[in-house]
Amino acid sequence: MTTRSRLEIGTRSGAVRGAMADDTIRVFKGIPYAAPPVGELRWRPPAPVQPWEGVREALEFGPDCPQTIEVGSRAPTQSEDCLYLNIWSPKDADPATLPVLVWIHGGSYVSGSGSEERLDGTALAREGAVIVTINYRVGLFGFFAHPQLTEESPVGSSGNYGLLDQIQAFKWLRENIANFGGDPSRITAFGVSAGSASISLLLTSPLGKNLFDQAILESPGAARPLASLDTAQTAGLALGEEISELRALTGSELLSRTSLLAPKVRGLTTPRVLRPIRDGWVIPEDERPVFKSCRLHPMPIIVGTNADEGTEATASWPIDTVDQYRALVQQNFPLASDTERVLELYPAYQDGEVRQCVAQLFGDTQFDYGARLLAQSMVSLESRTWRYVFTRRRTHRQDGPHHGQEVHYVFGNLAAKYPGEQPLFDETDTALSQTMMKAWVTFAATGDPNAEGVPTWRPFNAKDDNYLEFGDTVREQSGWRAEQLNFLEAFFEAQNAHNPTTTPVA
Repeated sequence: MTTRSRLEIGTRSGAVRGAMADDTIRVFKGIPYAAPPVGELRWRPPAPVQPWEGVREALEFGPDCPQTIEVGSRAPTQSEDCLYLNIWSPKDADPATLPVLVWIHGGSYVSGSGSEERLDGTALAREGAVIVTINYRVGLFGFFAHPQLTEESPVGSSGNYGLLDQIQAFKWLRENIANFGGDPSRITAFGVSAGSASISLLLTSPLGKNLFDQAILESPGAARPLASLDTAQTAGLALGEEISELRALTGSELLSRTSLLAPKVRGLTTPRVLRPIRDGWVIPEDERPVFKSCRLHPMPIIVGTNADEGTEATASWPIDTVDQYRALVQQNFPLASDTERVLELYPAYQDGEVRQCVAQLFGDTQFDYGARLLAQSMVSLESRTWRYVFTRRRTHRQDGPHHGQEVHYVFGNLAAKYPGEQPLFDETDTALSQTMMKAWVTFAATGDPNAEGVPTWRPFNAKDDNYLEFGDTVREQSGWRAEQLNFLEAFFEAQNAHNPTTTPVA
């Protein structure tokens, strides 16, 4: 088969023509997986993509979904017409032979793009896999609930449109990825931050069953309390009472109203509305009770976090003094005994110590706790559960590694700018990147990340609380922030006992 013929691939919607990313990897950019969610389709579940005639050029990334935060995207523009995916595949891959890794981007559910420079799939595909990145609706376009939207929905739901986009993308890939060399029975979902939090939610969702076969969750915001549909749609009224009027707004007019639903300081133990909610359809209940009762979809997983998850995320918070810090703790842990215990575990005696404590408390409540709980839950159903902590700090950095900084290593794009930074790297970084790429692709192929060139990675054992450290060296460790996470487990257990917010769904 000629190279030209391998660059023209048929899908159920029509044929696409890609290009060579280098001598060995094909790339297909901007393939639509759903109809544009514009006009009357704004704030509705994604509709099937309309078939086309002839061969569609897949040479340029599709538009990013509307957002205000710079993410290092290579997309030509932003548009509500943004439901596109990108595929990197080895040139000589036979149909349906290679494992598939599908990346769901992060961005706190208000930003992000499948075309970020650091997400280029060329290097990772060279390890022997088909790599996919997707866009999904974010912010007010993807996670806006409103009473009139609930009323017009045949299932009595609103919000969670971004999650429904992800579901649609996985369905499209099940049907079409074989023609690009991917094995539709070996699809691994992977992502960071909001992307891996989405994967975590789909592991608990009735709609998530059989979407993918394995998962790699990098710093998932898992097991956080979710806002109810009632709470979210009541908050949505702040944008306007008539959906017809809100649908008539331009994208930029709607985007400018984001601050009405996005607080400057995020609650550490309380729900927020501009993200997935407990809508009764996509997400029937909070993750934590599903995790605790081991009712999530069983599958092999890798789950992990970074050493410093909170410094960058809380840098703009107006909390600089010990008094302000105590107020933050009291707001999130109002019981006096809990307040004092938090101040013992995260002690700040002088103003200069406050920032670090806020960052650690943020990292533990938003990422470390949920990641460990997910591993504890999944390993009771599937022994192929693996946990890691990423600790490698690049030589030019005085702090970190921050939230999301492992992504460059996973994709083998150490020189990629994000956001606006040209990071330096050395031989240690290059070797670590090669190790992580090999482990991720081996896991996608076999359900086990152990391979030649990867230090022995023992499956997670809840009693041992073990994990693999990806740092200056790669080695097994145990008990990552165990004292703090044990306190949070007791705190949330008490919260659930006194204020149950969900009813288990069979």
